[in-house]
Amino acid sequence: MTKEKIDRINELARKSRTPEGLTKAEKAEQTELRNEYRRGVVANLKGQLDNIEFTDEKK
Repeated sequence: MTKEKIDRINELARKSRTPEGLTKAEKAEQTELRNEYRRGVVANLKGQLDNIEFTDEKK
């Protein structure tokens, strides 16, 4: 995920807490950006977990 997209997520989050809130289009954009971010986090975590090797050091 690019820095611009993360900045946009943060911008929408700040705007959602203002009295004017978000428009329907902005809410949809926020949801899509958050889902994209979550997919990236899950993919990264899965990649890390897939590369873990367990060794048995019993001697």
